[in-house]
Amino acid sequence: MAEAGTNSRYVKLTKEQAPLEIKPGELNQPIDVPQLTVRKCNECGQPLPEDFEPAADEPWSTGIFGCAEDSESCWTGLFCPCVLFGRNVERMRDDTPWTTPCLCHAACIEGGIALAAVTALSHGVIVDPNTSFLICEGLLFAWWMCGIYTGLARQSLQKKYHLKNAPCDPCMVHCCMHWCALCQEHREMKGRLSDNFVMPMTIVNPPPVQEMSAAETSTAENHDHAAPSSSDKGPAQLEMQVL
Repeated sequence: MAEAGTNSRYVKLTKEQAPLEIKPGELNQPIDVPQLTVRKCNECGQPLPEDFEPAADEPWSTGIFGCAEDSESCWTGLFCPCVLFGRNVERMRDDTPWTTPCLCHAACIEGGIALAAVTALSHGVIVDPNTSFLICEGLLFAWWMCGIYTGLARQSLQKKYHLKNAPCDPCMVHCCMHWCALCQEHREMKGRLSDNFVMPMTIVNPPPVQEMSAAETSTAENHDHAAPSSSDKGPAQLEMQVL
């Protein structure tokens, strides 16, 4: 018991004392412990060691204007950019067939270009100028949205191989240089994951087939007849003698 003159750390409650107001959750506040604060991976959420340093961004293996370095992707990207975009997405995501992004690209990009060409040819003849202006505004907005969609695919490629934002933001690259960006992405993945790469295979030759000649077969049969087994003998005869 503490003495009367000593200050106690306990508070004596009396009936005349006003009740204390405790806010909900006031006693269950989280405590920040520096020893338990660790860095985690942004992709998988696993804790990282203290000496971990993120990989530095690497430059692209080819430039944005190096379309002539790969003639196949250059011609495909020029005349069928939807097919090239579908192949690029399929290489990055194994669970996505190339036809799905190809159809989306064809409906948005190629369809928008065709609509813009028809609007330009029929401007003032069939389509009213005010209507043409509204169509152009809608096409510009659709082009910007498609640039964001295709830029996200480029951003996924950069995260996968730790590539720099060259020459600028991925969405801006696709908005301004869409065809060149598709060819550059195809060349980058083709250089890192070559289609001509063949996994080494271990070839196991089976043992040669062993066959018995007719002479060996007859010799084996004669040997079996000459040496009868113990089962061919009759039952053992026991003789009892009186002691």
